[in-house]
Amino acid sequence: MATVDFAAFVERLADVAADTILPFFRTALRADDKNVGGMFDPVTEADRAAEAAMRHLIQETFPEHGIIGEEFGSIQSDADYVWVLDPIDGTKSFIAGMPVWGSLIGLLHKGLPVYGMMVQPFTLERFTGDGKGAVWRGPGSGRHIVQRKLATSRCPGITQATLMTTSPLLYSAAKLKAFRRVESKARLSRYGGDCYAFAMLAAGHVHCVIESNLKTYDIAPLVPIIQGAGGTVTRWDGGNPANGGDVVASCDARTHDEVLSLLEG
Repeated sequence: MATVDFAAFVERLADVAADTILPFFRTALRADDKNVGGMFDPVTEADRAAEAAMRHLIQETFPEHGIIGEEFGSIQSDADYVWVLDPIDGTKSFIAGMPVWGSLIGLLHKGLPVYGMMVQPFTLERFTGDGKGAVWRGPGSGRHIVQRKLATSRCPGITQATLMTTSPLLYSAAKLKAFRRVESKARLSRYGGDCYAFAMLAAGHVHCVIESNLKTYDIAPLVPIIQGAGGTVTRWDGGNPANGGDVVASCDARTHDEVLSLLEG
């Protein structure tokens, strides 16, 4: 089955996620801590409800497919087709009322990311890619929904780059030292954003995003979007980012090589 056959279904999953999550946003929502005793790792009823709704639709439509989700784990993860779900990537921003979060929906075929969408239902934006191309849909003039092709920008080098990471607090001491080597060279460094930072890289507004200790559901849905927009995304060691770990995405190969060299030290 061709990847394009799944595009309409991904839109259905996005609608389910948006309809489930939006009623909770900017309400008095209680957050549980998944990492009691460590760094605060919140999960909300909105996270759980959205993933449950998406999983139900997948299992009803494609019972032979696998699922990897943040909140409810994995089933049939060795299947040829596996859906990767992060219902709210950026839950900390979500509970703070900030709109820099999104629902991530990805599709793996034989372990490789082949299709992905980042949905921001509050801003009415959808970023979609299949590794060969990527598009953005969102409000244009008059709030009418418009669509345009995504393309990363080109950068002469890290000294002219806008760099983003979610938070330096998420790094170990050694990895933070490596990140600081890149940050010290960048023209502009900004924190926050989670998946939205990667979307802004695909849209041409950010030149590099560096993160540490990501999970599959944090990055696999974003890989086809970044690559489809002309960007490069790998682990810090240059390996496949689909399984998570320390990940860096750049607007072009030249900038990416420079960043990898700085991270290596």
